[in-house]
Parts: sequence; structure tokens; C-alpha cells
Amino acid sequence: MTRRDVDLRRTWLFGPGAAAAAHAAMRASGADVLIADLEDFTPAERRDEARRGLAALLAAWRAAGAVTTVRINALDGDGPTDLAAAMQAATDVVAYPMASTAAQMRALDEAIATHERTLAINEGSTEILPVCETALGVVDVRAIASASPRIRAALLGTEDLAADLGAERDPEGVELDHARRRFILDCRAAGIEPVDCPYTYGDVDGAVREARHARRLGYRCKAVVRPEHVAAINHAMTPQRDEVRRARAIVEAFEAARARGDDRALVDGLWVEVPTWRNATRLLERARRLARQ
Repeated sequence: MTRRDVDLRRTWLFGPGAAAAAHAAMRASGADVLIADLEDFTPAERRDEARRGLAALLAAWRAAGAVTTVRINALDGDGPTDLAAAMQAATDVVAYPMASTAAQMRALDEAIATHERTLAINEGSTEILPVCETALGVVDVRAIASASPRIRAALLGTEDLAADLGAERDPEGVELDHARRRFILDCRAAGIEPVDCPYTYGDVDGAVREARHARRLGYRCKAVVRPEHVAAINHAMTPQRDEVRRARAIVEAFEAARARGDDRALVDGLWVEVPTWRNATRLLERARRLARQ
């Protein structure tokens, strides 16, 4: 297994399209996915510079083992120019901002397919990542996901979504709690991987606390905007020894009970039934796949 497995892409790190020092920090961060953001992270007057440097930048990131992503602008703005540069640089993923309709995704799919044919890139190999950062994008993520087979994951926004909701921001993220819960539910129903929203405050402790909360809800991947947060969030999104030990105890006890003809097993006060056994089995498999990565 490799980082091509979308559920193993624990951290998706955004950074500017034109800033050499930031690019070096991103490469050294250990993030599973590195995102050159030509939208909010790159001022309009520096986008040409960023586009010219994309091929070398993505090649360096690929050499470091990262999945490469370019967030373009909307197709009714600078997006077509951004997309041409991203495709020439052979990006793995194209991220689309303010994704809110299936029609946007179909248009992007068609534009990418045209570039793949022209550039002799394997057709269908370039992924689309909808960035759902409006109320409409969040509530319609299932329709968005169905618009293209290129969509294997979707990312929940933070600041734009809060602004669209008229919500007051706070490090605890209570104002985004409903969106976070709804988003994972709909993404799982659509069969795509949900990527939790970035923690946009500076402290590492808060980023870890939010990552652990997201993981408890079922998220396996999280967006990041600070390279110094990556290592701690990777750790939070990776099953640790005590978790693996407990999962193994659950699996062994349940399977022994079934072998005896019992329907369930009692482990540390918890009656383990099939769903709990299945979750424990998944955790063990995830730990194995991450260890092999």
C-alpha cells in the first residue's frame, strides 16, 4: 500500500504557490499531501510566478514521497490558466475552491480530461478534490461526489464556511460541529473519504485536540495550514500502541467467544459484538498499512 490509498493521506497541507521558504518547510513537514494553493494563499499578482514554478515544485514534492495537489481558482476566473499549469506539472490532484454544485465538478472533469489527452497523461488518473466551504457545498456533497469518478475525497472548509454561516470563530470549533458531523456522514454515504477542516490557530496543542476529536467522529484525514502542526496531527491520526493492543484484545476475545459458540465477549466491561469487532479489525489493518507505507 502507498499514499495513493486515500484513507492513508492523514495530513493535507496547504501552502502558498510562490514562496520558496514555505515550499521547503512544507516538503520537510512529513505531510502526506502537499497543496500548492493558487487561490487564497497566492496573491493575484504572484500567480504567474507560481504557475511558472509548479513543475519544479511538484517534482521536488513527489521526490519527497508526497501526493501533490494544486488548488486552482474557479473556472469562471483564473481557474483555466491555473489548471493548464497544474496539468503540465502533472499534479496528482486538482483541488477546487468553493465547490458547491455537481455542474462545477462535471466541467472540471471535462477540462482535466482534455488536458490528459493533450499531455498523454493516463486518462482518469488525475483526481479532483472538492473543497466544500459554503453551506451549499456541505449540504450537497453527495451530489458533488457523484459528478465525477475522479472524486475520491472531499475537504471541509473552515474560515469561508464560518463566514458563510455567519458564525463566530473560536478555537474550540463549536460553531462548526454540526457541519463536521454532517459532512462525514454524507461523505461516507457517498463512498468518498472526508478530510476534516484545518485548524487555523497557531498552537499545536489545539490542533492535536481538534484532530483527536475529528478522529473520534470517524475522520482519518485532516487539512493543515501550518507545517509545524503536521507531525503532531500525523501522530494523532495514527493508531498508537495502546490502541493496537486494545483492538487486538477485542478481536481475539470475540473470535474466541465465537469459536466456543458464544454470541459476544466481555472486554474491559464492554460487550463486544460484530460491529465493535469489525471496527477493531479495521484499526489493526490501518495500523499495518500505515506501518508499511
